[in-house]
Amino acid sequence: MAYWLLKSEPFKYSWDQLVKDKRTHWDGVRNYAARNNLRAMKKGDLAFFYHSNEGVEIVGIVKICKEHYQDPTTTETAWVVVDVSPVKKLKRTIPLSEIKAEKKLQNMALLKQSRLSVQPVTAEEWEIILQLADQ
Repeated sequence: MAYWLLKSEPFKYSWDQLVKDKRTHWDGVRNYAARNNLRAMKKGDLAFFYHSNEGVEIVGIVKICKEHYQDPTTTETAWVVVDVSPVKKLKRTIPLSEIKAEKKLQNMALLKQSRLSVQPVTAEEWEIILQLADQ
């Protein structure tokens, strides 16, 4: 199993909206590195749901429930989506400031490639964030 982080601006698509919808496709990715990460995702992988620009925090965990397929929002075949469903909201959200302050997370893609909307998370980073969130 691999771990990921998916960013969404809450005013565009929030954790609460995902919970209400129960499942969605992760669309609108127009960056090749992020697209390659979507292509690498496998059914059953887990991802952190990160609110960007507003809140700026990890709020929940989602599961990849369908592997990549053509992005229905474009006819350009280069772009793909995956389907995700909510697993659980974190007991305690983890703000970016706390991630930056944690020495063991200094190499996390969230800090090194801050503009990338779909990012890998190492197993060690995953466990550290779960511990911070009291999971």
